Amino acid sequence: MMKFNIIPLLLLLPLSLLAQVKQEQELRIKKEQFPESALELLEEYLEDARRIRFYLEVENAEKGYEAKFKRGKLHYSVEFFENGELEDVEFIIKPRDIPNDSWKAIQDQLGSDYPGFRIIKIQQQHPASEGVDPKTIMHQAFQNLLLPYINYEIVFSAKVDGAFRTHEATFDFEGNLIEIRMYLPPNYDHVLYP
Repeated sequence: MMKFNIIPLLLLLPLSLLAQVKQEQELRIKKEQFPESALELLEEYLEDARRIRFYLEVENAEKGYEAKFKRGKLHYSVEFFENGELEDVEFIIKPRDIPNDSWKAIQDQLGSDYPGFRIIKIQQQHPASEGVDPKTIMHQAFQNLLLPYINYEIVFSAKVDGAFRTHEATFDFEGNLIEIRMYLPPNYDHVLYP
């Protein structure tokens, strides 16, 4: 009788493991294929930007759009949901750009769970939130303001089960862990170039 109760749990196990893995694929698209509402929001920030690229992003079966570009000395990534609404604004930073207490908390958390971890990339993330005008989020992100709602996204490598694996961890402004998932790097075999 007991083995019949375990079977439904075993069937759900692959779903819980799947939710902890980030697998994304980026397909390069033309500017004309990008949502118009997203382009309107980006317009003023692209005027003095370089290396502008537009992508259709498929992450764990969910679609979205992403614009990547360099503005000043920073590399930006602005992500949108499939309907063209702002998801977040991210840009690459260095550890010195994170407040000391927050950086120590992040290092302590990663060090205790993944001894010998190596950081690959750090991004400051300005997520869109309900009730806040997307133009305000964009303005604050491009001013590089340290606000209590921002997150830090850390891509790192660590030895797990005898092999090096890449993970992506998201921390809040104070360095508290929000989420961590195994990161399968994008498959660039399918990137389309105009």
